[in-house]
Amino acid sequence: MRGAATEVRAQNIIRGKDIADYQVRNPQGEDLGTIKDVVLDTSEGCIAYAALSFGGFMGLGDKLFAIPWEALRYNAADDSFVLDVPKERLENAPGFDKDNWPTTAEREWLTGLYSHYGYTPYWERRMER
Repeated sequence: MRGAATEVRAQNIIRGKDIADYQVRNPQGEDLGTIKDVVLDTSEGCIAYAALSFGGFMGLGDKLFAIPWEALRYNAADDSFVLDVPKERLENAPGFDKDNWPTTAEREWLTGLYSHYGYTPYWERRMER
């Protein structure tokens, strides 16, 4: 289904379900994992974060990491996303178990997440406008 997603993406629009299992790489092309899902904050009307699977073997023992959506950049050349974050920062990021997802209502958790990656939380940016 990648072909259909790519055609839609040409217009800068993509369905959330089509993002699942997209590769995420750093700018040097090293594999950082795959996107498992995107989490929406319906009260703010935006994507709160992407859940990145990183580590583990064949899906066993891997944690998920919440990545601010704005930290990801689509790379049309190889149909993947680029995350310009040192691998060590990702390895030291607060993760969560794939069976115990945090909620966007946990603003303290999200504030720590955005701070870890050096981004201003989306709800604070909306207040600045």
